[in-house]
Amino acid sequence: MKRSFLAIVLMLQISLSAFAQQPAATPTASPGAQQQKPEAPPRPAASVDDDVVRITTNLVQVDAVVTDKKGKPVTDLSPEEIEIREDGRPQKVTNFSYVSLESSEAAQPTRPPDKPLDKNAPPIPPVRLRPEQVRRTIALVVDDLGLSFESTYFVREALKKFLDQQMQPDDLVAIIRTGGGIGALQQFTSDKRQLYAAVEKVKWNLSGRGQISAFAPISGDPFGGALGVNATDGAPDRPRSEDVDRQTSEDIDQFREDLFAVGTLGALNYVVRGLRELPGRKSVVLISDGIRIFSASDPWRGTRVLTALRRLTDLANRASVVIYTMDARGLQVLSLTAADDTGEMTPDQIEQRLSSRRSDFFESQSGLIYLAQQTGGLAIRNNNDLSGGIRRVLEDQKGYYLIGYRPDDSTFDMVSGRRKFHKLSLKVNRPGKFNVRMRNGFYGITDEEAVPVRRTPIQQLLGALTSPFGAAGVHLRLTSLFANDPKVGSFMRSLLHIRARDLTFTKEPDGSHQSVFEVIAITFGDNGTVIDEIGRTHTIRVKGKTYERILKDGFVYHLTVPLKKPGAYQLRAALRDQASARVGSATQFVEVPDIKKSRLAVSGILIRGVSPQAFKTGGTALSNQEQNSENQGDEMDPTASAAVREFQGGYVVEYGFYIYNARIEKASGKPNVQFQVRLFRNGQPVFAGKEIPLDVSNQPDLKRLSVGGAIQLGAEMVPGEYVLQIVVTDLLAKEKRRVASQWIDFEIVK
Repeated sequence: MKRSFLAIVLMLQISLSAFAQQPAATPTASPGAQQQKPEAPPRPAASVDDDVVRITTNLVQVDAVVTDKKGKPVTDLSPEEIEIREDGRPQKVTNFSYVSLESSEAAQPTRPPDKPLDKNAPPIPPVRLRPEQVRRTIALVVDDLGLSFESTYFVREALKKFLDQQMQPDDLVAIIRTGGGIGALQQFTSDKRQLYAAVEKVKWNLSGRGQISAFAPISGDPFGGALGVNATDGAPDRPRSEDVDRQTSEDIDQFREDLFAVGTLGALNYVVRGLRELPGRKSVVLISDGIRIFSASDPWRGTRVLTALRRLTDLANRASVVIYTMDARGLQVLSLTAADDTGEMTPDQIEQRLSSRRSDFFESQSGLIYLAQQTGGLAIRNNNDLSGGIRRVLEDQKGYYLIGYRPDDSTFDMVSGRRKFHKLSLKVNRPGKFNVRMRNGFYGITDEEAVPVRRTPIQQLLGALTSPFGAAGVHLRLTSLFANDPKVGSFMRSLLHIRARDLTFTKEPDGSHQSVFEVIAITFGDNGTVIDEIGRTHTIRVKGKTYERILKDGFVYHLTVPLKKPGAYQLRAALRDQASARVGSATQFVEVPDIKKSRLAVSGILIRGVSPQAFKTGGTALSNQEQNSENQGDEMDPTASAAVREFQGGYVVEYGFYIYNARIEKASGKPNVQFQVRLFRNGQPVFAGKEIPLDVSNQPDLKRLSVGGAIQLGAEMVPGEYVLQIVVTDLLAKEKRRVASQWIDFEIVK
């Protein structure tokens, strides 16, 4: 590394004076002082069967929810108290258990429900969940292809309330728009930054099938006679060109509605496929203004929609996905309203139009009801409390029964060249009234036959790229950081660390070692569009000590993406070792502020660790990187580098970042800024440093203040994942624009 590693990564040219702004914390002020208190042991993983729904030649296993007449879950049933039937024939229960999904931690609201959000308080960094920590996986799918302008507002408010008050720490959530691109899908996270960014993108889709309100207002026939009736005497009139035009327009509207409905179901299909590989029982909440299957005026319409619905429900059932549906229109007035213009219409014409309005409303709910019934979910409709509807969905997910039996050999037989659909039913043999919801059945196809194997390299890479959890066949560590330069503008610099020992190296005749791997990296904008992408096949050939070194330490793949607009971005990268077909993937979320608005902002944070001995000599400080040779710096301790971020207890963690747009005091011509370092583990604070005033005497650009410092970790800190947060306060700015923060994760290892 002839050039400064810091300049390559983030262009953070930290001077010695800036580095001295905060010295390494002493043992009494370090996080190590906090570790003397015993930490509670980690909460055990949820007892959830990875494969909730199984359809094999030896076992058919399904999930079911049982509630009493008041809607409360029944959790104490025994196998003798239930009876499951396939095609009307009772089956002997071989597997039976109740799985509780209630979190051991109460949901912590972001703010009290009766108080506004304190936007000046620094946010709590998110906890990155591992698969075994997830208790509920929820996809909130907003059908912006079918929402009216009025419904969109109420949906946004309900989503915000869910994030503020109802989301639990161990929930894995995605907020997905059916009108978004592929990048808007599969963003399952516990990071509320991403989820709030997704809510901000929920807007009325002008090109969708939704109107301004739930129904178009009633008005006279624009062609001169209402509904094809003679306007003078009410007698049927001869067909006119206007009537033909109207019929053509209705056909086009119907086709357009069907097309958007199928588009909605296609987006749901994609979500369910992504959920298929996650553990446990998953749920999708579809919020829409309705999906029409059939029309009373034309029973032949809706074939496309029904076919798509059947395919979706079969996929959802095999993926252990329960689909809940919510009619975003709420309780509607189906009689005349103030918006209706009936001045030139006869009473019969008015009644006909009102009858058509009522039919349209109930027909549009048919698709939502079908999806919920077929997958064991709830169809919430005719209710103005959307937030309450989401609460009902969450309450319904407190637990479920797993019920299995051994199927007959004939279950998977071909009938007339096709596999038969087998109907399932469940009965509770206990005194009292109970409500049972379960999947209505399955096709006689085993899971092995139904789930295609990813055989091609591109299928394997795309599968890893869209998975909410990173594939671990090849260990990858991704670090993506935002920064801004006065000449090039905002950009994202990324480091993809690759563990070389996970790759396959072959020895060549000249004594070198060669490995071939494929890399795909895609940067998505917050609206799902692709900002930048690469797809390459790389061949690396190394020999001697270089081979031994990268086999031990790994190597770093550099990516730089210019960002023309502010917003939320996500970089996803996947790598496939060509010889072994092992695949690895990683994802990073980056929020880019609008620097042009002159609001306080903080760049991404660059951190690295050095041993206390090395730190005392000053040989590896970030501020001295310009003087280091390629045998120093990161290569002295590769795991503690900025790309890997694995530190031992007692190490000194150096950090560097930029502060943008600090206010300048007129009298002194200088900013008045202070910053604080905080550490978190599992979402809980473990250390908060003092607020340090920033000395700006040697800053070359007062609009881009470079900051560096160090903090020493306690020698006995508990190994695990931590988050370092920087909180910057501009004492000259207005109160609501005074605080900005940024954070980065790292790991303490033994």
